[in-house]
Amino acid sequence: MRNYQGIGSRTFDAFNILFMIGLIFVTFYPLYHIFVVSISDGHSVLRGEVNIWPIRPNLDTYRLLLHDSAIIRSYGNTILYTTVGTFVNVCFTILCAYPLSKKEFHGRSFFTLMIVFTMFFSGGLIPSYLLVQKLNMINTMWALIVPGAISAWNMIVMRTFFQGIPNELFEAARIDGAQELLVLWRIVLPLSLPIIATISMFYAVGHWNSFFPALIYLDEKAKYPVQILLRNMVVMGQMSEQSQELSGPYAGVTSTNIKYAVIMIVIAPIIAIYPFIQKYFIKGVMIGSLKG
Repeated sequence: MRNYQGIGSRTFDAFNILFMIGLIFVTFYPLYHIFVVSISDGHSVLRGEVNIWPIRPNLDTYRLLLHDSAIIRSYGNTILYTTVGTFVNVCFTILCAYPLSKKEFHGRSFFTLMIVFTMFFSGGLIPSYLLVQKLNMINTMWALIVPGAISAWNMIVMRTFFQGIPNELFEAARIDGAQELLVLWRIVLPLSLPIIATISMFYAVGHWNSFFPALIYLDEKAKYPVQILLRNMVVMGQMSEQSQELSGPYAGVTSTNIKYAVIMIVIAPIIAIYPFIQKYFIKGVMIGSLKG
């Protein structure tokens, strides 16, 4: 019986290892293929010769992008929108979730219900556009940030986390004469770093990958985020003015190289940042789910 359990356990472990290796390959290979295509010779890419290993690898595509003012400007716009948008999102979510987590707050059930209602019903695209227009936010950064300043789901997750903080801490702070804002700043926020990191990651990824609000609300190309350029390249086949004229040292670069290189540039920051906040991300998700 002991040998049978040993064989079964080893078989189960071997199956899990093989399954995880396959899962890692399925997840990693698309990113690897995008990178390989972006550094390979463009003519080899068009002939379909690039599969696993790069052919005549070079960095000409990335040099070309670094000299493309439109891409550099749009990349800066994306960083700006993501940074400001995430800061606004997290601040408003905390300020909304904290009072709704207090049992002594009168009307919290009504306000929570109104917020949850927006998860299932919305005014639609045209009323939203007219509202943004009436607020004079068309063709401004705030049109991408203010309409989605609070995510109802993220607010509920954060409120649930706040409710799990021991009430004795709040009572001790009130005995010492601390007001609610001081309690929030000195007690609640330091204890909420895991959930704040998780919610920040959610908001940041949403802003970084978003292109539809910019497509609707922005008129000037100088204000476009990089996702709009990527959409034009991938979906509509449009290229920036500089990358249409490929000659001289960039003669081996094709539109396919540029598309894949832009994709790598877009996803690289998220991939680079995630490992540093992974422990907070996992802890915040687990705590929020268990206390819900």
